[in-house]
Amino acid sequence: MTAVKPGIGVTKPLLATLRGERQATPPLWLMRQAGRYLPEYRALRAEKGSFLNLVYDSDAAADVTLQPLVRFPGFDAAILFSDILIIPFAIGQELTFVTGEGPRLTPPLASARLDDLIEAPGRLDPIYETVAKVREALAPGKTLIGFAGSPWTVATYMVAGQGSREQAEARRLAYVDPAAFGAIIERIETMTIDYLAGQIQAGVETVQLFDSWSGSLSPAQFERLVIAPTARIVEGLRRRHPDVPIIGFPKGAGGKIAAYARETGVDAIGLDETVDPIWAVGQLPPDLPVQGNLDPLALIAGGATLEQAVADILDAFAGRPHIFNLGHGILQDTPIGHVEQLIALVKGRK
Repeated sequence: MTAVKPGIGVTKPLLATLRGERQATPPLWLMRQAGRYLPEYRALRAEKGSFLNLVYDSDAAADVTLQPLVRFPGFDAAILFSDILIIPFAIGQELTFVTGEGPRLTPPLASARLDDLIEAPGRLDPIYETVAKVREALAPGKTLIGFAGSPWTVATYMVAGQGSREQAEARRLAYVDPAAFGAIIERIETMTIDYLAGQIQAGVETVQLFDSWSGSLSPAQFERLVIAPTARIVEGLRRRHPDVPIIGFPKGAGGKIAAYARETGVDAIGLDETVDPIWAVGQLPPDLPVQGNLDPLALIAGGATLEQAVADILDAFAGRPHIFNLGHGILQDTPIGHVEQLIALVKGRK
């Protein structure tokens, strides 16, 4: 008997929504849904000894990717378990995770030359192996989401060597030496197109571009460092995989969201928790799918607070294609019972 590829011939609500179909019940997934709020994740993370060990063990990473769907069958998608800093790791920086402090990239490009880095694209191969294993195990009707960081956000880490709230070193370099900073952005773009294409070839069905720090830029820099690079990635990926939907998530973009949606060409746009859904409905094209935008802290609150927040979002987006999600990643102290309440509220609404 010929093997049937998972998902073939089965309706996938999330993919249908991304293609512009409005669902009576919106599909649901959560950013960072595979992570520290789950006891099964914490147990596996402790066993592997480090975050990077977990990411690079494709069996374990596939297990982590699938854990939320095992616990919460109401989720409509799995998102690949990995990290946005896999790209600078493949470009040639060394990547470590310091307990309690977060990621470190060496050498930081604030004091080192991009051209001195030696690319190591083989560092992406275990991620593709994870994708293939997840796709093989994924239940029918569920969608597999791949992702990468957008160039501006990734560049902030590459320049500073670590995360920062103000992204001052990257912003300074972009002003003082726009040619050098532009070269970093270009290198990230090229690697990101290859990386996302590789994820698609391995089995992901849609991809999301995370621009977590887009809110720190002036309007002119936003146009040059967020919109333009994202548009080039969308164009490059579409040349290779024209039928794969692309979700853009420019966190903190605020009033620049409409320009981002219009000029990048993404198939759907993620909205963070600071965006008023009613305002977004008036600013965005009526047929553009939107994703979001529950405040992760409302999820932690639960109860009547969560019920009202969910109702407000569902009412605002009732007339357009909508994927229910958080406005950012789920927080590690989120009660499991509140996630169950959220699923019941979204899926039980008529």
